[in-house]
Amino acid sequence: MSADPYVYARRPLTEPDWRRLPGWRDVTVAQWRDAQWQRAHCVKDARQLRAVVGDLLHESFYADLAADAERFATMPVLVTPQLLNVMAGDADTFTEDFLADPVRRYLMPVRSDRHPEWPSHPYAQRDSLHEAEMWAVEGLTHRYPTKVLAELLSTCPQYCGHCTRMDLVGTSTPQVTKARLALRPVDRQELILDYLKRTPGVRDVVVSGGDLANLPWPRLETFLTRLLELSSVRDIRLATKALVGLPQHWLQPEVLEGMARVAGLARQRGVNLAVHTHANHARSVTPLVAEAARALLDAGVRDVRNQGVLLRGCNTTPADLLDLCFALQDEAGILPYYFYVCDMIPNAEHWRTPIHEAQRLQEAIMGYLPGYATPRIVCDVPYVGKRWVHQLVEYDRERGVSYWTRKHGLGLGGDADLDRKYPFYDPIDTLPEPGRRWWAGKERRP
Repeated sequence: MSADPYVYARRPLTEPDWRRLPGWRDVTVAQWRDAQWQRAHCVKDARQLRAVVGDLLHESFYADLAADAERFATMPVLVTPQLLNVMAGDADTFTEDFLADPVRRYLMPVRSDRHPEWPSHPYAQRDSLHEAEMWAVEGLTHRYPTKVLAELLSTCPQYCGHCTRMDLVGTSTPQVTKARLALRPVDRQELILDYLKRTPGVRDVVVSGGDLANLPWPRLETFLTRLLELSSVRDIRLATKALVGLPQHWLQPEVLEGMARVAGLARQRGVNLAVHTHANHARSVTPLVAEAARALLDAGVRDVRNQGVLLRGCNTTPADLLDLCFALQDEAGILPYYFYVCDMIPNAEHWRTPIHEAQRLQEAIMGYLPGYATPRIVCDVPYVGKRWVHQLVEYDRERGVSYWTRKHGLGLGGDADLDRKYPFYDPIDTLPEPGRRWWAGKERRP
């Protein structure tokens, strides 16, 4: 990792011209800004991608994409025009630039991206954080003493290959038959609200999914209004990657008017209402994203914050992270908040970073941003929860095993054994040779 200082230069946001792509040459500005047009023209497979980019992509890419879908993909392909457009936005050689594009790498993975020897860690799990095991009621994960996660739905307008909820979210792939929410949405919401009424120790509710942009606004507004009736709830965070992937949704008048009503009610009751989004590279932060974020702030949302994920080949240099943070903070009004170490889901080893690299990244970005806008790099440790990457208690660098302790007995495995150390594992290909040999031998054992 370079020790050279980062040189700040303000960079205005850009929106690549979608008309450079053959399939969108006649798309108007009005169409591009229309949420329904965006949804109707998402790319879901090679045929639809070819219809947009024509001969700009070599056939080898489509074969690579098909091979990944057949053997490795844990998420289906679903890319909005908004996000496809930022890939290879200034390409000289389209296929090479598209293949190397940092946004493409996590939204449209191909077989050649995956590590040839270690596509998965031996201890990777579909629900790597055991969220479903900690459901108080269906869709409500009670993992921390004062906080819960409410999963209202299991779909998104776009799918990220590294999705931590790949066990539940999206349609099935050849590798993964997805779990399913069993209850009707209205029944699930009733159970969630009833649990929160009966559990006044919960003050913070993350409302998520899936992605809230896929929940019809009247249904979401009704749920939020009822949530705001609970005097114990003091923080509500609305999770939507679609602020970056489909900003057109959040710019719809009916959505902004409804958000203003909810924000007004939250302000009247002294509740902190925030929107959390997910941008991993500066290229995905466009003028339209900034417009949507500022519109939400103007509607009365207290904060719009970003929770990114550290992904090799995308953002794991200090310059990449700082470029993204300044694009968010300076140009879009979005607060850099967290960067997560990529979770231990299947076939994610080519994305994941070892803990020691995450620690060095945290150190490298300190001092450039205001303190309140300096993101924390965290590891979400199974059965433990989020920990700053420097909070580990032991670390075997040779075998890539870090150990962490929990501070409470809540959640599955919550036997109040606070002295127990919980492991987290570095990607094996990043280990020194003795560590790689050890894991290779371990995998062969019965």
